[in-house]
Amino acid sequence: MRADLHLHSLCSDGAFPPAEVARRVKEAGVELFSLTDHDNMAGAGEAARAARELGLRFVRGIEISAYLGGAKVHVLGYGCKENGAYSDFLEERRRGARRRAEDIVKKANAVLGLDVTMDEVEGYHVRGEAPLHTMHAVRAFAKRLNADMGALYRDLFAPGKAAFSDMYRPSPADALRAIHAMGGLAVLAHPAQIVLPSGEAGRKALMEEFAGRGLDGIECYHSTHTAKETEEFLAFAKRHNLFVTGGSDFHADGRSRTVGKPFFDAAHIEKLLLSLAGSV
Repeated sequence: MRADLHLHSLCSDGAFPPAEVARRVKEAGVELFSLTDHDNMAGAGEAARAARELGLRFVRGIEISAYLGGAKVHVLGYGCKENGAYSDFLEERRRGARRRAEDIVKKANAVLGLDVTMDEVEGYHVRGEAPLHTMHAVRAFAKRLNADMGALYRDLFAPGKAAFSDMYRPSPADALRAIHAMGGLAVLAHPAQIVLPSGEAGRKALMEEFAGRGLDGIECYHSTHTAKETEEFLAFAKRHNLFVTGGSDFHADGRSRTVGKPFFDAAHIEKLLLSLAGSV
């Protein structure tokens, strides 16, 4: 069964509504998918309805934007419920995201000599029930500068750059606890993207630590992973008895990430995921 378990919509930093993401999943020949917007599940209902109409199978998902210092260590959650733990998590993320966006705007204005306002940023925050995202601020500045959004993000807003802010970001341990409190399975997202000061040895040590803390799975197949990295992560999953996931991490057209790529056959974990999330 062809699956894509890592997709984003307008409910975080994607370009399309959840129903359009589902349509593209169908068009790509994918049968099982998950919408994994950052820090919220606001698009899950719309995605599930679209999945039913299109004859697709759907798994409720989330991607928690966790950081360790300035290093991105994102954690995917599958089968999470919108329970009290989720409500508390979402409210905390909304408040924190607003404060972080204000910090980002202040820093970027100082560097660029601009006066971009939070109202301009909010203009790109289409799904207000979801937390603000860094890319909403990036879009506002890209509009003012008539600049390429991706290049601007890499030059100014990415971790380590002048306008980056990790204020009120959860730690990977916080993400793991939150996903389990929501009744979900916690999966380390795109591990090759974890860049620590201690290098590859640090990344491997972090993975070992979280495998011991109750991590459920690892995203071995990802659009940015090389074949060698994928093999490394598959071996890690086997060694620690973790389940394997994969996804494109699709956000928008015109980027290198395409729905349904890399190819991931989820037949061996389909029953597990659907037992948590519910078949639709």
